[in-house]
Amino acid sequence: MLAGDRLALARLITRVENRGPEIPEIMRAIQPRLGRAHVLGITGPPGAGKSTLVDRLTSHLRAEGAAVGVLAVDPSSPFTGGAVLGDRIRMQAHTLDPEVFIRSMATRGSLGGLAGATGDVLKLMDAFGFPWVLVETVGVGQTELDIVKLADTTVVALVPESGDSVQAMKAGLMEVADIFVVNKADRDGAHVLMAELRFSMHLHYSSSASPKDIDWETPVLATQAVSDVGVTELLAEVKRHRAVLEAGGALEKRRQARRRAELRTLLVERFASEVLGRVEQDRAIARVFDAVADGALDSYSAVSRILSTMLRPP
Repeated sequence: MLAGDRLALARLITRVENRGPEIPEIMRAIQPRLGRAHVLGITGPPGAGKSTLVDRLTSHLRAEGAAVGVLAVDPSSPFTGGAVLGDRIRMQAHTLDPEVFIRSMATRGSLGGLAGATGDVLKLMDAFGFPWVLVETVGVGQTELDIVKLADTTVVALVPESGDSVQAMKAGLMEVADIFVVNKADRDGAHVLMAELRFSMHLHYSSSASPKDIDWETPVLATQAVSDVGVTELLAEVKRHRAVLEAGGALEKRRQARRRAELRTLLVERFASEVLGRVEQDRAIARVFDAVADGALDSYSAVSRILSTMLRPP
């Protein structure tokens, strides 16, 4: 994969998706090659035209000579666990381009609008050498905003039919968006939505309520992605945001924060796995679980007892 073998990249992604035991070894091997790709996240409600935006942005980046990795996350069926993976169908114009790699992933029940393995897959694409990696998320709701934890630049796509923009603000999108796009802007209501968004973004920018690591007022753009209208301007804003991040050192600070968060998450997962694995072998821990199940012990006290047992010096 590090030598440029796309088939090897695809196979490694499959192993990462399946959460195999070899993942730590894979991540160690690619660590020296990380940090070169700019990750662009495209999120928004279902029907906002996210796949078409990704397709058009890919075309513009390819016209500039840049190789592009695309990760499209589709919702899993709650019944079969499968996914339609329709994004690959919409982006089929790029399937024969050797400088474009498109991968569809199912969420497999993960909340947050992204698959659980997304972060590791992005690392593989980064290590492979793509200067741009585009991530399209599942349609977001009020809690499905995990893209901000992974993307360097986040574009939130809305359409005039998205409803009251104030409700969109309540959904947390105001905090997530680095750039707002009102797609399908030829439809009725687009200008009203854009005006409301710009007013809200200006108030948010002027407010000192939330700390800002860069001087950036979230722009609101109009696009008609299906007709390739406004995409040039969108890509220009993405590049401007990247330049602002890099100029002030905020890009590296954000990535450092993400790496710390990833370490904390892995520690929690590993420790929980160790505790659950010890239940079958350590009768002291098993008795604590039994006491909680019987109602004889509260969960908070149980956690303290388990921690004292697990962290006891050998």
